[in-house]
Amino acid sequence: MATRSQLRKPFHKARTVDPRPITGRESPHDLLQHAFGAYVGRQERTAYELMRRSMEEDCSIFLTLSGAMTPAGLHQSCLIPLIERGIVSALTTTGANLYHDAHRIIGHAIREVNPNAGDLQLRLARVIRIYDLGFWEEALLDTDKLFSALMQGPDYQRKMTTPEFHALLGRDIARMEKALGVEQPSLLSQCWKHGVPIFVGAVQDGSIFLNAVKLRRLFPDTFRFEIDINDDVYAMAAVQHWARHNGSKRLAIWILGGGVPKNYTLQGEPLLDQILFVPTTGFDIDVQFCVDPVDNGALSSCPAGEGHTWGKVSVEAVEAGSVYVHTDVTAVFPWLTHALLSDAKMRRKPKRLLDRLAEAREFLDRDVEKNRRELLKTVVYPGTPTRHDPESTVR
Repeated sequence: MATRSQLRKPFHKARTVDPRPITGRESPHDLLQHAFGAYVGRQERTAYELMRRSMEEDCSIFLTLSGAMTPAGLHQSCLIPLIERGIVSALTTTGANLYHDAHRIIGHAIREVNPNAGDLQLRLARVIRIYDLGFWEEALLDTDKLFSALMQGPDYQRKMTTPEFHALLGRDIARMEKALGVEQPSLLSQCWKHGVPIFVGAVQDGSIFLNAVKLRRLFPDTFRFEIDINDDVYAMAAVQHWARHNGSKRLAIWILGGGVPKNYTLQGEPLLDQILFVPTTGFDIDVQFCVDPVDNGALSSCPAGEGHTWGKVSVEAVEAGSVYVHTDVTAVFPWLTHALLSDAKMRRKPKRLLDRLAEAREFLDRDVEKNRRELLKTVVYPGTPTRHDPESTVR
């Protein structure tokens, strides 16, 4: 039986809680180190430390964003500054966040409203409410016109992935912003400018794509825009595979909220390893901010350990590179962004993964082709019809 002293050795090595009187002169870094010692505060401090580690290890950082974050301005306060400093390498979000971002660009204000004021009256006034934010219904109608006009451009009349689509939108909106003298640019234009690919895993669940549906019905012979879902999923895995074998060969995921953006990004790893038989290890660092409980089976709140069982994050992430911060993103992420950017060393050249999409796809294609014989064995099942003969179709 172990002695008391032996049992206490691990405890002796644990970090000492070291609170110090706050004077108002502390740097954000020092305040996080000494005033956030327990509970959600400790989770927040750990998130900051892992965000720093992501940069110090030169990880390709995949940031996911769910919820109505652009109406709240989180992109302009936090995400665009992180993108400009080269910190965010790839973004996965919802179509809604990209759509609502455009309201301000074309001159519509988003204002604070009382969430308890009465929705019946707001509807009569044609005010759209997102909890405690509001804007005129005309903001939606004008934004619909904007995206409808852009998508009729000749460059859009083909099948493409969501990063390719959003790069075209970013390019065109950047031109508009310059012509209009917009002071605070959009997330679309800044991602395009800095080479950050934008993935949207449920593009059909956003108003930008609803306008594409309208255009297809209006102009069935000339409107040829289409999202290639197959290539889109493959592109996510390809970018992760390319990043795993180039640069620092380290991957980090920062998850703001949960939802489809979280899983759409994480599933690139099991697609590689379990479906395509291309070895990978999962994300090396996993940081998530979410209010959801972790014990109801929801994917939005699933912790790194559960994700590891699916091959989404690495052993290292589970043991020393993961934190789940139980909080609202808007309550803590601006503060952590401030703490991170207050250090001049937290800057690097953008990785410009957007420019690597074709190269990444070819890189993965080569590894998939090597596995063709084994992969063909996975497309047949006893007692079911199949068109594929694993032996006769091997190249």
